[in-house]
Amino acid sequence: MGFDTGALLPLDKALQGMLEQLSCRCETEQLPLPQALDRILAEEISSPLSVPPFDNAAMDGYALRLADLAAGAPLPVAGKAFAGQPYEGEWPAGHCIRIMTGAPVPAGTEAVVMQEETQEGANGITFLTTPFLGQNIRRRGEDLAEGSRVLASGLRLSPRELPLLASLGIATVTVRRPLKVAIFSTGDELKPLGTPLAHGDIYDSNRYAVKAMLTRMGIECLDLGIIPDDPAQLRAAFIQADREADALITTGGVSVGEADFTKQLLEELGEIGFWKLAIKPGKPFAFGRLPNAWFFGLPGNPVSAMVTFDQLVQPALAKLAGHHFARPLPLQAMAAEPLKKAPGRLDFQRGILSLGPNGLEVRSTGSQDSGVFSSLSRANCYIVLEQARGKVAAGETVTVEPFSGLLL
Repeated sequence: MGFDTGALLPLDKALQGMLEQLSCRCETEQLPLPQALDRILAEEISSPLSVPPFDNAAMDGYALRLADLAAGAPLPVAGKAFAGQPYEGEWPAGHCIRIMTGAPVPAGTEAVVMQEETQEGANGITFLTTPFLGQNIRRRGEDLAEGSRVLASGLRLSPRELPLLASLGIATVTVRRPLKVAIFSTGDELKPLGTPLAHGDIYDSNRYAVKAMLTRMGIECLDLGIIPDDPAQLRAAFIQADREADALITTGGVSVGEADFTKQLLEELGEIGFWKLAIKPGKPFAFGRLPNAWFFGLPGNPVSAMVTFDQLVQPALAKLAGHHFARPLPLQAMAAEPLKKAPGRLDFQRGILSLGPNGLEVRSTGSQDSGVFSSLSRANCYIVLEQARGKVAAGETVTVEPFSGLLL
């Protein structure tokens, strides 16, 4: 697959290599707009009409023609215009029209003066300011011109886009079929929730993390449970996942020194892309493919599993889903305390980003051990320390990456 499977791959090269091999594999379907939330748009949307569809008032006030103000006399009110009830009568010279926000401006309107800048008297309306041409008038097509591009294919439809589409009268949209991803955890020591723990046992937590993150991505999850370190059962799970899903994600069983049944099965049934990364946490991360499904092997340590899913699996699955994914923009912040770091691997430390007296500052959540899950639950960002960087002194500038919606 074009990788040196024995080398520690830098994160950027690993991600680039994965994305170059992946392509959208999803069919499309049409959905009513209310059912399309969080689905991936599979078509470019152009506006079928102009928005707004007519010139309208931006304020409650009075529509007028500028020439009628020349005499400086109050202007009698010829009629009223409301949203949904436009003024359609005759508009005599020397008169103004009472108008509400959103109402179509009568033909010939050159300005709308807000009511706070007027005074009503026995002879009509006196204007306390001198309006300019076009004042408080929203022009037809000012927001969107008919035929202009509104949304690009590959966008995840959020609560910001649905009302926009509704305002254009678009009742159905073409979206991608959700990906289906199979998951399972491996390890004889893992036990399901509700089971008493014997000495040496631990509860399986990674599967809950992975399933939650897949749900946040709008991906259908095929949960195969906990698979013990047994070659026959692992092989059956691999074959089922390859038959029924677009991708397989496992946690555990990929670290050096563990029973490497996962690696053997991947070599037997498919192909290995890479096995080790130059990042911390998350060095033992595997990528490969089966005959029909892509494979992502996450480390067994909880924090490592979530970090590698966030940094590598999320963008990979997004590409498979046809989603134009973008990471949160990195920020620069001051380290509020010393940070431990040894050169050699790109380090994603868990931090708390806040606004201090001198700008953005970040501090550690405590122990950065990959098994300390509470370090991630207390964090709101990664402190991203470069591969060659060593320890960080308080006051130094560091790069931080705020958590995306996947982890918040």
